[in-house]
Amino acid sequence: MKSLTLIALFLAAAGPALSFAAKPNILFIAIDDQNDWVGHLGGHPMAKTPHLDQLAARGTTFLNAHCQSPLCNPSRTSLLLSLRPTTTGIYGLAPWFRALPEWKDRVTLPQYFADHGYRTAATGKIFHAGTGAPGAGAGKGKAKANTGAVAAPVRPEFQVTAPFGGVGTRPPQKLIPATPMGNNPLMDWGVWPLDNDDTGKGDYKVASWTVEQIKSAPKDQPFFIAAGFFLPHVPCYATQKWFDLYPDDDSVLPQVLKNDREDTPRFSWYLHWNLPEPRLNWVKANNQWRNLVRSYLASTSFVDAQVGRLLAALDEAGVAENTIVVVWSDHGWHLGEKGITGKNTLWDRSTKVPLIFAGPGVTVGQRCLQPAELLDLYPTLIDLTGVPARTDLEGLTLVPQLKDAAAKRDRPAITSHNQGNHGIRSERWRYIRYADGSEEFYDLKADPNEWANLAGRPQHAAVIAEHKKWLPKIDLPPAPNSASRVLTYDPTTDIASWEGKPVLRRDPIPE
Repeated sequence: MKSLTLIALFLAAAGPALSFAAKPNILFIAIDDQNDWVGHLGGHPMAKTPHLDQLAARGTTFLNAHCQSPLCNPSRTSLLLSLRPTTTGIYGLAPWFRALPEWKDRVTLPQYFADHGYRTAATGKIFHAGTGAPGAGAGKGKAKANTGAVAAPVRPEFQVTAPFGGVGTRPPQKLIPATPMGNNPLMDWGVWPLDNDDTGKGDYKVASWTVEQIKSAPKDQPFFIAAGFFLPHVPCYATQKWFDLYPDDDSVLPQVLKNDREDTPRFSWYLHWNLPEPRLNWVKANNQWRNLVRSYLASTSFVDAQVGRLLAALDEAGVAENTIVVVWSDHGWHLGEKGITGKNTLWDRSTKVPLIFAGPGVTVGQRCLQPAELLDLYPTLIDLTGVPARTDLEGLTLVPQLKDAAAKRDRPAITSHNQGNHGIRSERWRYIRYADGSEEFYDLKADPNEWANLAGRPQHAAVIAEHKKWLPKIDLPPAPNSASRVLTYDPTTDIASWEGKPVLRRDPIPE
């Protein structure tokens, strides 16, 4: 009897540790500005991403996943809080959400897992400012926006962090000609470094640190390890070996339609009115279109190789079978489509992102066409790991689709870019409504490039009405100290304001 009592006491004492250890680990991989130019997604026929493709094959990939804002700070804030930009009022590169009193103590995704026994670690770009507050692990080479007064968080976003990431080594001067609208130093791309040595790149260092965290993780505690890769964000520098994967001819260029913007509302230009990212006209006139596209593809393949290093580390550490791997991007990127480069639009090219889950609780080899949202990651990881559910999240769990990709989801994906501008993406259709009431509507089954705006055609009125029902009921104006990429509109005067400067209907579109 005494021995049985001792065993019972031992098991009771060990219970929490045993339950912690039994929970699956999480490897949380973010890729900046990565659109669907990924092999298995088919966004570009030449994209070479073998490691991401292999990961998708051993899990479930979402072919219709979308960000909640086509810009870094609001998108990542939305994902890590599971709240829409229209709920927080965060639409620009500032403010940092902790600077707002109502969100100062909000428990983020990594904090919630730390609360439930996980060891959390991160490097690179997870939040817009890296691994936490501005200045804390944001990496090198990224322009910092004015974030306003930052309230000190109650605790760090991650327990363990390292300040790796960003551009890494860069050329002594820009590789491309001066770009319009300010010649921003981030607007650059091409072959660099010239010696084919990738080890000086920020993303290589992110992968190296993450590999060490995986290998040294305690065996009696589950981990939540986050790796945030900078590329293919501009400046898109890659070494020659990655460029050599893609032909140096115009076969790499995406399909574009001449005069594609003729049937889009003028207000669509207001969302990217005056930006560092050059227009298609400039990259063509300066013989930079092919160079930019190859740089983007080369950078994508380089990051894929870094993802491969992380997956190999899981195998080498013997934890692959008990680790949920999730890969996501914060938004897409235009490379000439719709006459622009960059993001800041409500079309698929800007909102559609890779989203892959693999590991415990995920069906192997699935390709899901149901709409998914990045703010679904928070409740989905809660559901997959069995930690206590939260009732204050705006995302929906994706576990039904992770079990059966054909499981229907009633809600479409909703993307907002500043107050009043929203894109509603269902399985087949995209509806866009701008702050001035102008509209676009596309049949993605018949028109995957979104070349024919069907808004206003009577035969689509009923379907448009169904999509309108999903326009956000909460649609806050920009939060205090909002800055960078912020657009407002006054319907009483019909005057928009881009970053504090009025935009009139007669103003020429900046080139």
